[in-house]
Amino acid sequence: MACETVRKPGQTLQDRMREVQRALARLESALTQGRVRVKIAPNGAVTFAGWSTTDRDDVSDVCAYRSLAATGSSALRMAVTRAEASSGRRVNAQAVAAGYHSHDGGSSWGRH
Repeated sequence: MACETVRKPGQTLQDRMREVQRALARLESALTQGRVRVKIAPNGAVTFAGWSTTDRDDVSDVCAYRSLAATGSSALRMAVTRAEASSGRRVNAQAVAAGYHSHDGGSSWGRH
């Protein structure tokens, strides 16, 4: 998984994998509790508004979305359903696959 390739100096792959899993678990909990919301870009890309820098541990929104979607996360499904209903847009798998994302909670979007 691409989330695991961004390692800190001296960090092993196994340590990074555990760190990513902990970050994803915190994100799922925050989605369930409503502390983090899914936002959908005009092109259907996703971001997690309210997901703090410390909670994310260098895991990008697009990588977190892909990981949680792959595991069938019910918290993600519910958050996406709410976001789609409120925005009037659907998540676009092609935009997600292309890596479109936001670094500022959905104010701006890109592939950078």
